[in-house]
Amino acid sequence: VQLVESGGGSVQTGGSLRLSCAASGYTCSSCTMGWFRQNPGKEREGVAAIASDGSTVYADSVKGRFTISRGDAKNTLYLQMNSLKPEDAAMYYCAAAISYCSLGRCYSSGKKSSVSGLKRADYNYWGQGTQVTVSS
Repeated sequence: VQLVESGGGSVQTGGSLRLSCAASGYTCSSCTMGWFRQNPGKEREGVAAIASDGSTVYADSVKGRFTISRGDAKNTLYLQMNSLKPEDAAMYYCAAAISYCSLGRCYSSGKKSSVSGLKRADYNYWGQGTQVTVSS
C-alpha cells in the first residue's frame, strides 16, 4: 500500500485546510487509518484516527476543530482542519494500521482494528507527509 498526502500549505491563525491521503496498490477501506504530525526534534503525535466501522478518535488538542473522514470510495482519507492555531503547524503524515492484505484489499485486525488510542506503534504504513504552516 502506498499512501500519498496532499493539501498542506500556509494559512493564518483561524484559517482552514483540508488534507487528503490517497491509498494505492490495495484498497484500504477495511483498514484503520490515521493522521499524525511531527515537528523537528519532537515525537510524532497522533492527531486523529478512523476505524473501518467509522469510529473515530481525536487528540484532545484538536477535538472540535479537526474532522477525520473517508471518501466515498473509502480509499481516500481526509482531515478537515478548522480554527487552526500556530501550534498546529507541523508535518502531517497519513498512516494505516494493516494486519494483512488479500485479493487487492487490506485489513486491520486485533488491536489494529481499534481506535481507542492513537498509538504510533500500531501503524505500519506511512506516507511522506505534507507540511502545514500557521502564521499568527
